[in-house]
Amino acid sequence: MTTASRPYDAVKRGLDVAGALVLLLLLAPLLAVTAIAVLAALGRPVLFVQTRTGRDARTFALLKFRSMTTQPLGAHLDDAARLTGFGRILRATSLDELPSLVNVLRGDMSFVGPRPLLPEYLDRYTAREARRHEVRPGITGLAQVSGRNHLDWPQRLSYDVDYVDSRSFTRDVRILVSTVGVVLRREGVSEVGSVTMSPLPSTRETERP
Repeated sequence: MTTASRPYDAVKRGLDVAGALVLLLLLAPLLAVTAIAVLAALGRPVLFVQTRTGRDARTFALLKFRSMTTQPLGAHLDDAARLTGFGRILRATSLDELPSLVNVLRGDMSFVGPRPLLPEYLDRYTAREARRHEVRPGITGLAQVSGRNHLDWPQRLSYDVDYVDSRSFTRDVRILVSTVGVVLRREGVSEVGSVTMSPLPSTRETERP
């Protein structure tokens, strides 16, 4: 995949590194307290580590604080059954996202960009939707401040590509400011009728050009 780079991308990477370093230092006490709380409420492991797809469709290990109980051996529980009250608080306040600052520092992610999704979705995108991988995925993004998990998949992926085509310093600042409001209002934390976002359908031929 060929990435359509812009002069701003190099500046953005520098801002990401500086911002991640500062926030990791400033938020170290909060990270420690949250980790202890996760350990006390859910046990080990404290971190949720999952393979996601990043820039140029390369995979990386996404880091988050764990918000669900582990699957008992032989059990097949859905997300609603595994998400505890404590986990709901973590997600509603976005505290579960704090370890992703390490991903930003590593270069896996940016502060702003399309949210990183699962590798098995790669063959489910239209040609236009696949352009979301032309930039680093973000902790927050245009879709997240435009409805978050209340959006259906076509809307969400369309916002991702819109961001790729319109990314700029001004737009990133606006998204970051809007994200603060979304988090404080706890908007769109989950899909209507679900505790998470439903999987991207494996068959979407009718949506393809």
